[in-house]
Amino acid sequence: MYTREESKQLKKDFWNGFNAFCENLPRFKYRKKKWILYNTKIKGVELKFDATREGAYVILEFNHKNEDKRLNMLATLEKYRVVFDQYFGEAIWELNFEKETGEMVSRIYKVQKGLNIHKKEQWNDFYTFLSKEMNHLERAFKECKDLLEDNDENI
Repeated sequence: MYTREESKQLKKDFWNGFNAFCENLPRFKYRKKKWILYNTKIKGVELKFDATREGAYVILEFNHKNEDKRLNMLATLEKYRVVFDQYFGEAIWELNFEKETGEMVSRIYKVQKGLNIHKKEQWNDFYTFLSKEMNHLERAFKECKDLLEDNDENI
């Protein structure tokens, strides 16, 4: 069992290692910024990574405080799911996901179970999954971004 400080340091080392891993990927050779993540330019829409003792996650999260807007954005994307699935297929679509903070969000995500962030020998598997799937998610997001922006303006 890890202490709070040890767990914090482990996560810091993990994400620093992931950053170093990404710097060596050919697709980032000429890019200034690696990932879109929180910079989607759409309020309440974020792309996220998560690494836990249960697995690796790549997530498109709708966390708008207004539930109607959040659900409407997900419904808009659902209409164009065929386009989205071309890049980020076989993802899990979750209408209502309760975060540890109690906040309700909607998520579209992929998970690779069986990985444990506490096992350093698995970190390369985490890094490979996270980078590959976030690349696919970003491509899907870029294809559908205009739809979400239009939806956000019309509500």
